[in-house]
Amino acid sequence: MSRFITALIYCLVFATQVQATSTSKDLQEVDLVKVNKSDRIMQLVSNNQIIREYSISLGGQPKGHKQKEGDQRTPEGSYILDYKKEDSAFYRSMHVSYPNASDKAHAKALGVSPGGFIMVHGQRNYLGWLAPIMQQFDWTDGCIALTNAEMDEFMALVSVGTEVQIQW
Repeated sequence: MSRFITALIYCLVFATQVQATSTSKDLQEVDLVKVNKSDRIMQLVSNNQIIREYSISLGGQPKGHKQKEGDQRTPEGSYILDYKKEDSAFYRSMHVSYPNASDKAHAKALGVSPGGFIMVHGQRNYLGWLAPIMQQFDWTDGCIALTNAEMDEFMALVSVGTEVQIQW
């Protein structure tokens, strides 16, 4: 019996090492994140090949480009995922570089704040178990939401500095 347990432990250790190697390889390859708001789909792209696809939730008013703070819209256009954040009200997150210079100028012309702090994030802290229900609705304030398990994978595969293209 002890040989069986020892063999099982070796198999588990080997499987973990293989999985870690695969993730490291993928991490180096992801060069684009594509978000299709109308289909509620996020794709991770490497050399023009989709390597992962996730169903996403958006803000309560997802159609159209973000105009101002509080409009519950996710911006549209090309941005950069510019930093990771591990300490927020949501399970892990990566920041979208909104607003850019054009967004700021447009908001200024309207006399409003462009808003900001748009993130790709997991579920609200301590409520990850609700993801099967929550991911059926647009519930964020303009961010892009994944399940917590998907967010773990996203954070492992996507590096800071990766481009994100968001479209309707």
